[in-house]
Amino acid sequence: MSGQGNGVEVTTAGADGGADGLGGADGLGGALRWVSAPVRRRLRALARAELTLFGRNRSVVLTALLVPLSLPITVRPAMDQYDLKGMGLNIGTLMLTASIGFSFLFAVYSALVGTYVSRREELVLKRLRTGEPTDVEILAGTALPAVCLGLAQALLLAVGCTVLLHAGAPHAPYLTLIGLLLGLPLSAALAALTSAFTRTTESAQITALPLLFVSMLGSGIALPSDVLPHRVAAVCAFLPLSPAVRLVRAGWTGELSAYEALGTVLTALAWTVVAVFAVRRWFRWEPRR
Repeated sequence: MSGQGNGVEVTTAGADGGADGLGGADGLGGALRWVSAPVRRRLRALARAELTLFGRNRSVVLTALLVPLSLPITVRPAMDQYDLKGMGLNIGTLMLTASIGFSFLFAVYSALVGTYVSRREELVLKRLRTGEPTDVEILAGTALPAVCLGLAQALLLAVGCTVLLHAGAPHAPYLTLIGLLLGLPLSAALAALTSAFTRTTESAQITALPLLFVSMLGSGIALPSDVLPHRVAAVCAFLPLSPAVRLVRAGWTGELSAYEALGTVLTALAWTVVAVFAVRRWFRWEPRR
């Protein structure tokens, strides 16, 4: 079975050549070792085709790669206005948290909103549904390159901030890892949900803005939640990406107790369940008329 968009063929059967169907993309292949062989082959074929299409869209590539690296630099002057030391905060830790948060928003969420809409309008998703892949496999295979890019970017930024901005060694690195493993799939699920309410590829940049702005301002990405009024911060703690961002930061600061960390993880999981349910209910597989 095959689907085609922008001249790239997506073949989901017999995709074993070249790093099991990914043409040497070992990073993507390694992320799929826990699934069964037939599903793994289909996911790799879909991810390989999506990676090819992703590389052809220069604007998306630049946004996904450069924005998470450059935006933290632009928000640093705003952070310098606050008495971070008085609040027990470190600029390196805050910049690291901001960088990874921007990876959630731009490398994964914003990029995938446009991707899902584009594949839908080009009838790629509709053709894929006539073959072997399940709906989950189609959505996951489409999101896999962006999620892997976001993960690689987050790890690189963590090392860079630790070395260059003296963020220090993480107190609880497992919390940061959990935050990444929760934040990246949730960002992809939110992108799929947003695409359901997006009519065209051009309007994808508009429909993604509400979550982008709300998350940047309220989830502790552009501004630390500590500088927000207490009641506002309490409400913003329940925004979709707030739990994942909080876990990422807590991995470095060690500020969460076991009870608080458990509550934050459960909140992130609850958002993921809600997002997945909403995608199953409202995701559109055919062009909007």
